[in-house]
Amino acid sequence: MSIRGDALDRLVIPDGTTVEEHDLVTDGDVIIGGLSTVEFGVRGRSVIVGERTVFGGSIESKTDCRLDMWCEVDGNVLVGADAYIGERVHVNGKLMVSGDLDIGDDVTIDEGFEASGWIVIRNPMPAIIYLFIYLSHMLRIGEEEAAGEMAAEFLDDDRPKQSAPLVIPRGSRVSDDTWQVSTDGVIGDNCRLHGNIRARRLDLGANNEVFGSLRTKRCISIGEGTRIHGDVTTRHGTVTIGKNAEILGDVSCGDLDLHEAARIDGSIRATGEMSISNETPLSVGPELEPS
Repeated sequence: MSIRGDALDRLVIPDGTTVEEHDLVTDGDVIIGGLSTVEFGVRGRSVIVGERTVFGGSIESKTDCRLDMWCEVDGNVLVGADAYIGERVHVNGKLMVSGDLDIGDDVTIDEGFEASGWIVIRNPMPAIIYLFIYLSHMLRIGEEEAAGEMAAEFLDDDRPKQSAPLVIPRGSRVSDDTWQVSTDGVIGDNCRLHGNIRARRLDLGANNEVFGSLRTKRCISIGEGTRIHGDVTTRHGTVTIGKNAEILGDVSCGDLDLHEAARIDGSIRATGEMSISNETPLSVGPELEPS
């Protein structure tokens, strides 16, 4: 098994992720780096959030939820298993926990809380530190297989996209208007997203629908059947557009690799070479270009 050091340092949107009535919804886990602003609510299997992150809606997790210190949630927090709430977290709605609740000092919950299991008041450790301490302990007692499974679940980006967690890197801003990250971004297949996406580079899979534009400093790869309701712009890199993809706006780039069955409604501005082929271009993933 290969564990990449940058596994939490890029935007990862797994297959089938959608934005529904101002909630970001995925079937898998959600990991959000600290100092981020997410103007959506979030729904996922488990939700792990770094310090000083702000949410513009509710959080719903089917299993565990872990919020680091100084987070703010403008809504309810509904947890299907255990919850770990760091000190000085503010929840504007209710906190409902089906399992145990581990809660820090000076936590404010405006509409009260309920927990079906044990309630412990202390300072839970930061989420990412917890993950790595857990892995270290499992390896120390000889449970390499269990540690490997844990690492694969959260950190291994060599797995198929449908099993990957949704990752929003540290310091990001996500809203109906703009997804702003300073890292690379990978979007799986069959996603439906709202907002202009800004990243260092982007790799989109097949059959996505993005209601916004794409802008990067480097390359953009757009998979088969994906529709972009906006412009596609990169400062220096190559734009690769797959079979039956639709760009309902302009394309501006260095080099352009365009499938003959793709459609661009707006103008094309390519300062470098432009090629048109009848073959599906290979995906230009973040791992193909050094940072």
